[in-house]
Amino acid sequence: MGEAARTPDAATPGEAIDVCVCTFRRPSLRATLASLAAQTRRARMRVIVADNDVEPSAQDRVAAARAELGLDIAYLHAPAQNISVARNACLDAASAPLIAFIDDDEEAPPDWLERLCSALGDADIVFGPVRAIYPPDAPSWMVEGDFHSARPVMRRNVVETGYTSNTLVRASALAALRFDPALGRTGAEDGPFFAALFRQGAKPTFCAEAFVSEPVPPERASLRWRIVRAYVSGQVRSLIWRDEGRSRARMVASAGAKALYCAVATLAALPSSVGWRRNVIRGALHVGVVAKSLGAPTFLRR
Repeated sequence: MGEAARTPDAATPGEAIDVCVCTFRRPSLRATLASLAAQTRRARMRVIVADNDVEPSAQDRVAAARAELGLDIAYLHAPAQNISVARNACLDAASAPLIAFIDDDEEAPPDWLERLCSALGDADIVFGPVRAIYPPDAPSWMVEGDFHSARPVMRRNVVETGYTSNTLVRASALAALRFDPALGRTGAEDGPFFAALFRQGAKPTFCAEAFVSEPVPPERASLRWRIVRAYVSGQVRSLIWRDEGRSRARMVASAGAKALYCAVATLAALPSSVGWRRNVIRGALHVGVVAKSLGAPTFLRR
């Protein structure tokens, strides 16, 4: 076990926090920053914005927000159109003992940071849920099944997966760990990052009350988008399992069986508009595991 296996102290009320926001041509960044300015826990809070565009397109927007909202904002230009490069730039610039991540299309309620810090306890990482806000014309099955909200996978109350869309982590647990640039255009670079962090001995926890909200844009309100997202997640999951020592044969056999089960379950669930789609999406994830295990190239979503 590495340094992250030590028993950490609970977050203190005045402990400094760097809040990292990676952005790429999103006007919604202004609303994200406004929600951070409204945080009830602002003691020694700094916001680090990493602009991933080739041109510094967010620089003026950040400067205006700094002046209007009274936020302590550090602007970074990380021009690679690669989200891993932007996330790493944030980590390299962070100096506070606590580091939070929120996406540039999300908004946090005023008690978001306060709840994350209160939940940290003796853990190294806290994940909060992401609540999807659906457009009025979103398909009824998508809203009913709430296919876009997110929370980490948990087994026996233990967090097994992680993401950067709503996270608080102790800087001491990270050490030199960084996001893999090779996965920076797949949209699933955070899975291997947190899997590696867990292997180092970092202890995760979950706080259901520390939620953020994220609108679902029209281009994502489709079954096809969800299938592609699941397929990419499956490909990345195969990389995580490979790093954990699982053999290719084991991954193909296990995921292949699960994909077959999902196909049968899809047929059985046809009367349910939510049920059959949920099984199709789950099946796409397992197909992604099989495909990547057999050497398929990683599908690029960005």
